[in-house]
Amino acid sequence: MTDVNPDRITGSIMLAVQPQDNGQYICQISSSLVNFPRENLQCYGQTKEHAIAIALEQLADEYRRMAEERQNIDWDLVERSESGEPIPKRYHVILHYESIAEEESKFEAMHNTIMGNTVVENAKITVIEIDPDIPIDPLHRDWD
Repeated sequence: MTDVNPDRITGSIMLAVQPQDNGQYICQISSSLVNFPRENLQCYGQTKEHAIAIALEQLADEYRRMAEERQNIDWDLVERSESGEPIPKRYHVILHYESIAEEESKFEAMHNTIMGNTVVENAKITVIEIDPDIPIDPLHRDWD
């Protein structure tokens, strides 16, 4: 008899990148995972790597949404101790922002995005409550 654990996910995610006649690329992602969010995900990119990055980000966005929805946490709920003090919680906050910038240079595109102060207000923000001892290393901007 097979032990089926509903908290376990086993399967594979496959991707294929194909060049297009216009010099761009398309990345197709498919999966054997039971809860895979889409049957077939297709994303275009300027390079092979760009197409893969966009497709993986789309996939990550779907799984972030599912993780946040599964927790079903009341946004305004504050748990309190017996003495009435708020009990601090730990959250993994993921901010995702994309835009298309028409600028004179790559530097101008980055600089004007940073200076525009619209990144946070226009971003998709996912907040997932986490255990205090979970080993998560948040991504940080590498300025090198």
